[in-house]
Amino acid sequence: MESFEELLEVSTRIHGHICAGQVIGVRMAMAGLERIGIAEPKGRDRKKLYVLVEIDRCATDAIQSVTGCSLGKRSMRWLDFGIMAATFVNLETKQAVRITALEESRERSKHYCPEIENKYQQQLAAYRVMPLEELFSFQEVTVQLADCDMPGRPLRRVRCEQCGDWVQDCREVSDQGRTICRACAGARYYQPIEQQEG
Repeated sequence: MESFEELLEVSTRIHGHICAGQVIGVRMAMAGLERIGIAEPKGRDRKKLYVLVEIDRCATDAIQSVTGCSLGKRSMRWLDFGIMAATFVNLETKQAVRITALEESRERSKHYCPEIENKYQQQLAAYRVMPLEELFSFQEVTVQLADCDMPGRPLRRVRCEQCGDWVQDCREVSDQGRTICRACAGARYYQPIEQQEG
């Protein structure tokens, strides 16, 4: 795997700017991969790796750039928990580690770079050098992944009996004997604008 600085440079380019979240995400991903025995996440180990991220912030872009995992490849899954945490899973060995960024690291950054007055710049610099144990908590975990959530071709596709949309990857809902999509079951995030004749 590339060095921290090389990985941070790639992550910054993909994300569009350097920030403390990029440093956190790169270090988190590197530590997670090491703990589950993944040496080449974008090479020979790419089919062994699955990542679950719990926040949709800067660190997630960094984790994606380091691991090569993504939503589109179905090797990354986003769980909307709002926690700066990610779980790295070795699908072959079943080893998994959940890593959480410690809130206390924000305050600790003052001790590492007291000469920097701007707190964001201070965190950016400090997070590069702080020991991992001061940045993160590590928890060995087990993760149950459903077959429908795994990378690869969809296990099935069904048509919603209400709107006609096709639903993949076991995301359909059974409602009074009918197979419908989640939107028709009440989880719609949009409202159709009715076309008026005129």
